[in-house]
Amino acid sequence: MSRIKGILYAAVSSSTFGLAPFFSITLLLIGFSAFEVLSYRWGIASVVLIIFGLFSGCDFRLKRKDFAVVFALSLLGAITSFSLIIAYQNIASGVASTIHFMYPLAVALVMMFVFREKRSVWVIVAVLMSLSGASVLSLGGADVKDGNVSIGLVSACVSVFSYAAYIIGVRNTRVVKINSTVLTCYVMSLGALSYIAGACCTSGLRMVTDSYVWLIILGLALPATAISNITLVQAIKNAGPTLTSILGAMEPLTAVVIGVFVFNELFTLNTFIGILLILVAVSIVVYRENRKERV
Repeated sequence: MSRIKGILYAAVSSSTFGLAPFFSITLLLIGFSAFEVLSYRWGIASVVLIIFGLFSGCDFRLKRKDFAVVFALSLLGAITSFSLIIAYQNIASGVASTIHFMYPLAVALVMMFVFREKRSVWVIVAVLMSLSGASVLSLGGADVKDGNVSIGLVSACVSVFSYAAYIIGVRNTRVVKINSTVLTCYVMSLGALSYIAGACCTSGLRMVTDSYVWLIILGLALPATAISNITLVQAIKNAGPTLTSILGAMEPLTAVVIGVFVFNELFTLNTFIGILLILVAVSIVVYRENRKERV
């Protein structure tokens, strides 16, 4: 029963996070800057997660020696979301989300070559496969109106490595002992402050009074951010990280479907082949990690 609950939580987490491109792009089309979109997204989500943490009985006290690491992780998380927004502005949102989904490969490579984990032929094969998939995506189907494909692809790749660095930081530093909800609250709250500062230093942060715009903002902050993070924690607890990672494939698939049917993004043969290669490559790495943990 616990495993079934975990699967359901994982499905909700990945599919709701896959809605992020829809709400983000809608706000960008309205005229919001990337900093404004992320300020509202992370700011409101932080408040919701803090309330959730308080009702869950979490202890939010943070040791002084942990703060520097938590702050560094918040910067990595902020870079990840900001680079994804730039990617959404320049390439198809489904393509950007699929490339971002390559982060398990980056984690595996860093663990192999930096932390001296045992090298695996399968990981190398998966990396080559994913790079082939990204190359195929760049050949067609990634274009959007007024977008720069090169900037979009580079931004999506930046999100891969910044998020991989975030995951490695969580796994291999002292913050691994901090409650996951508490850590997420701190990371998102500090990230929200950095976005607000960025907005104030650039185009400014507008006060929203339109009810329709508030619906879009709440859609981005609640289901696509707060709920996806809360259900992710529950999925890992009930179904384990491996199965949760595999079901995470619903995230880019959701983004692809929304991009095609809502934003009229192209879905070509190249798009299909590229996405398939990346999803298979990530599944290989996740399966290998599961086998390694069982040994």
